[in-house]
Amino acid sequence: MNSVSTSGAGASGESTSGAAPRSLNWRVVDIVVASVLGVACGFVFLVWNTVGYAWFQAMDALTPGLGGIATGIWLIGGVIGGLVIRKPGAALYVELIAAIVSTLLGSQWSISTVYSGIAQGIGVEIVLAIFLYRRFSLGVAMLGGMAAGWGAFVLELFTSGNLGKTLQFNIIYFVTLSISGAILAGAVGYFVVKALAKTGALDRFAVGREQHSA
Repeated sequence: MNSVSTSGAGASGESTSGAAPRSLNWRVVDIVVASVLGVACGFVFLVWNTVGYAWFQAMDALTPGLGGIATGIWLIGGVIGGLVIRKPGAALYVELIAAIVSTLLGSQWSISTVYSGIAQGIGVEIVLAIFLYRRFSLGVAMLGGMAAGWGAFVLELFTSGNLGKTLQFNIIYFVTLSISGAILAGAVGYFVVKALAKTGALDRFAVGREQHSA
């Protein structure tokens, strides 16, 4: 995580314009809001550990690998964190906090949930870094959600034994994981952030100011 700045939420710290100077240093408000988002997503994950996993198993029973279509909600923390904070490390931080909360509250996957959070958060970070933390459109959010899924896919090749499964399984799982990441994490995360911005809760962030100036 970058060094923390205690300065206020000036336009220079949050502008998304390529011409305007801005700081990628974290402010105290960034840490606080990112932490709150992480905890909130952790509770969402806890619910999805039951609902989503039931859906996952039902799809996988139809066709092995099809369960990936249910995974997107577990990837949403990094997308939301990245879209709100818009600074290096935010996607990873929020996804990791969410994973830790889910683990502490009784995730059936225990500590492996934390490893998944790290892999998924890194996936989103890579996408945001490619765009230099300056583009936060629906398309970028969906790509970030897909990349979170790709991070999970790579991790699970080794931690879940998927490397030893058939090529057909891995292709189906990769495709459905990508689709779910794009829609349930990327698109849903994007519109959740927009909805939060409309309430005024994110007025100290660029996404909030953009909403009010639209």
